[in-house]
Amino acid sequence: RFAVITTRKLGKAFIRNRCRRLLRECFRLHQHAFSAPVEMVLIARASIVGQSYVQVEHDYLRLLNEAGLIQ
Repeated sequence: RFAVITTRKLGKAFIRNRCRRLLRECFRLHQHAFSAPVEMVLIARASIVGQSYVQVEHDYLRLLNEAGLIQ
């Protein structure tokens, strides 16, 4: 299971929606890499605003690797 939380501090609705879409796409493409079933809640921070998909994906995979959730 997976959820994304965005707050109004990030910006207007179209900015929050883009942040949600980026994080959901990262999860969708890499959900098969998890070593065990997970329940994950991601909270989008201001640093994600304006980043490209490649940057977001790189950070996402790095953090999952550091947490030991993927190999």
